[in-house]
Amino acid sequence: MTSRPPRKSGSATTAVLGRSPRTSRMTKAQIHELFARLAEADPHPTTELEYRTPFQLLIAVILSAQATDVSVNRATRRLFADAGTPEKILALGEERLKSYISRIGLFNAKAKNVIATCMLLLERHRGQVPHDRAALEALPGVGRKTANVVLNTAFDEPTIAVDTHIFRVANRTGLAPGKDVHAVEEHLLKVVPDEYKQNTHHWLILHGRYVCKARKPDCNRCAIRDLCKFPEKTPVA
Repeated sequence: MTSRPPRKSGSATTAVLGRSPRTSRMTKAQIHELFARLAEADPHPTTELEYRTPFQLLIAVILSAQATDVSVNRATRRLFADAGTPEKILALGEERLKSYISRIGLFNAKAKNVIATCMLLLERHRGQVPHDRAALEALPGVGRKTANVVLNTAFDEPTIAVDTHIFRVANRTGLAPGKDVHAVEEHLLKVVPDEYKQNTHHWLILHGRYVCKARKPDCNRCAIRDLCKFPEKTPVA
C-alpha cells in the first residue's frame, strides 16, 4: 500500500482568500488605527462605477456581478447616454439591451434581469429606486450585496457590502474573519467604529483591488502592513 504524501500547511485558495488558520484577529485599537489611516489617505472614497442617478447605479451594480468595473463602465457609457431611465431601457427591449452589454460576463441573464427590474420599478415604485432593503432585494438580479451597495452609495446608509475583495481583506488581515460573506459582513458591522462605517465598503474594496491583491499582495506599499495579521506578507523590498 502506498502512503499518502504529507498534507501541505497552506493552499493556493487559502493564500488568495487569506483564510489562514494562523491568522489572528486585530484588536479594537488596531482596527481604529487601520481606518484612521485609510481615512487620512482617502477621505472621500467612492465607487469606481460611473453613474448619475440611483437608478443608473443600481443597473451598473447588477451588471458588475462577476465582471470588472472597467468593463461595466465601458458598456454603461453608451447605454446610459441612450437609455438612462427605466422607461428608456424598457423601450430598448431585451435584445437591443444585449447589444450594449454583450461584452460583460453573463450578459444574457443580466439583460433579462435589468428589463424585469425596470418593469417592477415602474409598476411598484413609480420608476424610482426604493430606499428599502426588502424592496431592493425583491428586484430581479438584486441580492444582499447589491442592495448594500445601493443603500450605502446612493442613500448614505452605513451598510457594508462584502464582495470577494473585502472578504479576502477582512480574513487576510485579521480585521473581521468569517467563513462566508454574510459572516464577514456581520463581523465588520460589529467591529468597525461607527464613524468609519459609511466609507468602509469603499476603503476595503479599493485596498483589496489595488494593494491587498489576491495572488500577490503588494505589502511594500500597504499603509496598514504593521497592523495586518497575515503571516505570509511579501518581503520588504
